[in-house]
Amino acid sequence: MDLPLLFALVATSAVALYVIADGFDLGIGILFLLAPRERDRDVMMQSVAPFWDGNETWLVLGAAGLWAAFPMAYYVLLPAFYLPIMVMLFALILRGISFEFRFQATRFQRVWDFAFAGGSLVAAICQGLILGGFIQGVAVENGHFAGGPFSFVSFLGLLCAAGIIGGYALLGAGWLIWRTDGPTQVFAREVAHSALLLAVAMMAVVSGWTALTEPRVAARWFAWPGNLWFDLFPMAAAGVAVLIWRGLWGRHDSQPFLLAVVLFLLGYAGLIISLWPNVVPYHATIWQAAADEATLEFTLLGVFVVLPVVLAYTAHAYWVFRGKTVLASHGADEGAYGHAGQRPNALGTDLHLC
Repeated sequence: MDLPLLFALVATSAVALYVIADGFDLGIGILFLLAPRERDRDVMMQSVAPFWDGNETWLVLGAAGLWAAFPMAYYVLLPAFYLPIMVMLFALILRGISFEFRFQATRFQRVWDFAFAGGSLVAAICQGLILGGFIQGVAVENGHFAGGPFSFVSFLGLLCAAGIIGGYALLGAGWLIWRTDGPTQVFAREVAHSALLLAVAMMAVVSGWTALTEPRVAARWFAWPGNLWFDLFPMAAAGVAVLIWRGLWGRHDSQPFLLAVVLFLLGYAGLIISLWPNVVPYHATIWQAAADEATLEFTLLGVFVVLPVVLAYTAHAYWVFRGKTVLASHGADEGAYGHAGQRPNALGTDLHLC
C-alpha cells in the first residue's frame, strides 16, 4: 500500500470538506450585514447555528493529518503562513463568541453583528492569502523556510482572497435558498448573482495569472495532446456556473447550493492538477515529505477510528436539523428559533413545526 498517497487523499479530502462545510457558514457571515432586515439576520444565523462548530472539525483533522503524515510540509509551510493562520484562528474564535453572545445580547446586539460578519470576512481573506502563497510557492533553503514574516502577501493571494469571498458568499446564498423561505430566501437569490459573478471571474483570473507566472503550472495544463483531457475541468466549471445562474430562481431550492459545491470541487480539482504531487510547492513531493512507514501505519489506525466518528456525527447533525429554518412566534415573544420538524433546541425554545 502506498501510504503517502493514501494520506494525501485523506488530507486533501479533509480540506475539501472543510472548505465546503465551513465555507457556507463563513459565506453567511460575509452576507450578514447586507441583509435588509433584523429578522433576516436572525434566520441566517440560526440556519447555521447547529452546524458551524462541527464544520470546523475538518480543519483540525486536515491540520493534524498534515502534521502526522507530512512533517516536512508542516515545519516548512507553518512558518511561511504563521501570521495569516493566527489571524484566521482569532477571527474564527471571534465568530464563535459572536454566535453565543448575539443570541443573548439586547443592547449590544449590533456589535456582535459586526463581530460575526468581520470575523467571517477576515477568515476568508486569510485563507485566500494562504492559498495564493501556497500556489506561488515558498522560499526554501536546506529544507527550511527561508522567507520573511510577510512573504505570504502577494498579488495572487489578493486575487485568491477575492475569489474565496465570492465563492463563500455563493455557498452561503445557496444554503439560504435551500434552508429558508420568504424574504430571506429572496434576499439570498438576489445576492447570489453578484457572488457567482465574482467567484467565476476570480477563478478565471487566478487560473490565467497562475499559468502566466508559473511555468511549471502552465506546462502541466498546456502539454498537448497528452493533457488535453484537463481542459474538461474548466469547461465543466463554466457549464456549472451557467446552471447555477439559471437555477437561482428555479423551483428546486437545493440546486444552487449543490451546484455551488460542484463548482468548488472542480476548482479544487484544478488546483490539485496544477500542483500534484507537490506538498511543498515546488520543493517536495508527498513521498519526499512523508513520515517514516511506522509512523504512517500508526497514524492510519487513528484515522480508521476518528474518521468514521466524524462522518457519523456530521451526517447525524445534518439529518436531525434538516428542513427549513423558521422563527416561531409565541404570543408576545418573538424570535424563537428552530428548524422545521425539529424538537426543542439547546436554547430551550420550542420550535415551530411546519
